[in-house]
Amino acid sequence: MKNVLLIIGVFGFSLFYLTNYNTPKENYEILSEQGFETVDVYIQNQLAIAITNLNQLKDSNASEERIILFKASRLAFKKAEPFAAYISPENSLRVNGPPLPVFKEDNKKILPPIGFQALEELLYSTNPNDNDISFQIKVLLGYLNKIRNQLKEFPINESRLFPAIHQQFLRIYALSLTGFDTPISLIGIEESIECLKSLGEVYRLSLLDSINTLNPQLNTAFLKNIHKASEYLSHHNDFNTLDRYTFGRNFLNPLTSNWSEIAKTYGYVEKRPLALNIDAPTFFEKNSFNLNFFRSAVTRNPSEAKIKLGELLFKEKALSHTGSMSCFTCHDSENAYQDGLETAIGEGGISLKRNTPTLLNSIFQKKFFWDGRADELEHQIANVFDNENEFNNNVHSIQTSKILNDEEYVQAFEKAFPNKKPNRVLIIRALASYVSTLNAMDSRFDRNMRGELSDFTDNEKLGMNLFMGKALCATCHFMPLTNGTVPPLFHDTEKEILGVQETSKNLKVDSDVGFYAIYKTDLHKYMFKTPTVRNIELTGPYMHNGVYTSLQEVMDFYNKGGGNGLGFQLNHQTLPFENLNLTEKEINAIIDFMKTFTDTDI
Repeated sequence: MKNVLLIIGVFGFSLFYLTNYNTPKENYEILSEQGFETVDVYIQNQLAIAITNLNQLKDSNASEERIILFKASRLAFKKAEPFAAYISPENSLRVNGPPLPVFKEDNKKILPPIGFQALEELLYSTNPNDNDISFQIKVLLGYLNKIRNQLKEFPINESRLFPAIHQQFLRIYALSLTGFDTPISLIGIEESIECLKSLGEVYRLSLLDSINTLNPQLNTAFLKNIHKASEYLSHHNDFNTLDRYTFGRNFLNPLTSNWSEIAKTYGYVEKRPLALNIDAPTFFEKNSFNLNFFRSAVTRNPSEAKIKLGELLFKEKALSHTGSMSCFTCHDSENAYQDGLETAIGEGGISLKRNTPTLLNSIFQKKFFWDGRADELEHQIANVFDNENEFNNNVHSIQTSKILNDEEYVQAFEKAFPNKKPNRVLIIRALASYVSTLNAMDSRFDRNMRGELSDFTDNEKLGMNLFMGKALCATCHFMPLTNGTVPPLFHDTEKEILGVQETSKNLKVDSDVGFYAIYKTDLHKYMFKTPTVRNIELTGPYMHNGVYTSLQEVMDFYNKGGGNGLGFQLNHQTLPFENLNLTEKEINAIIDFMKTFTDTDI
């Protein structure tokens, strides 16, 4: 095996974990000049390093050398990832996304798993297939070159730099430190250390002089906090024992708070709605997430009159054909905005086939219903209107509703939609406006993570670290929202094939095929959207069919390895484990932690 140079000193903060295999040296001399152009050069060089190491890997036959080259290539990409993902999100996802087949909704094609995570599975397997490795490298090289070209077309400027770095802080916490990024090698802590240092280097290249002139104390604090965070991870680098509670509170929060202040000091103004609010000092604030990003274009910035009208309509039974149901019927505010039943009850007492999810924090997703058949909240509401077992009130019959003649509604509509006659479209928009405000982000978890409280028990801390670590819960229920909407871009909501049983007493997979009913491909059979863990203490029974009445039953199901662990032999089960081997103490700790998300105060 060729000699490997693990550290090459470049810049003040240095580029780490590179090999000496034809390391690109293009344009390093101009990095002494500060500005956004130097960040472009830095990022292009990281991508070049990633490509160089992949090419070296392609020609290597030694397993140990392959792993070293793989890690070096991954790390170089991770340093470029904030900007690659911001400017070229689809290509970036193909480079470093989950090693799962990708279904293209536009043409119904299924793309094979590709990218670093798919390559990782091959390299760490007992008998790696050289042809498969060569294929993965070829595809990766293609996508990395696409990203390089796209970044040349859209160079770094302040409108890209500030949100990209802000997003990377959450990417480190929610994806790298949970094992989502590196499910086999679990080198996420190692990568996070170098990513933090790289963010410090980008700051030095682009903003340091300006911020040091405007606020030298802030400049010093940010650089010190970058160092402290990377040092903490260096001294706590075991995946199973890393205290993510402490890291979030004491090391991540100061960085995001500094970054928010740096943006304000520099005069950065967000020009379009993004998921993360850079004005929020941490990712655990009531306003950390930008509602307008998740709302549809027609319901952004709803007036108080629209929200009030939606709240009035939420309890209106006249919306249903027989006048027996309202939204409140299944989404009771006294019951965490769900019904507490195994499966929902429709008009005439008909038992529906799926469990009612909570509406709390429901706006923070990109798919609605268990089978994801609605892309927007308005579509979800319209579906309820049309469903013959729910409101059964179509676009024509709604016109004759008493709502059109009720004086209270006439006035409320006039305030919400001046000079427009009440109709189904406006009713749905008002309801969507109201539901988008049903957000509870002030739980004990949030207040502890913000540092307002320090009352987590040792068991709750253990549960949090298991949730984000060994138990792999946070690789589907992403922190801090704990739903399946993938941070930090929040463009898509994850769906999983778990193999939930028909009843808790039998060993038969439930007959509900989920996403398959829409797409008709085996890839989607038994697939369901990942729900939120927030308020899970209050929202049982659990799973799409309400099969489990307790969190102990839910945890037992996961601990056994889902449906395959129960013997169902599902070809596409997406759980990243056969079983978790959690002890009873660990299961109880995770349950205790999940209860810290209880919060219905909107």
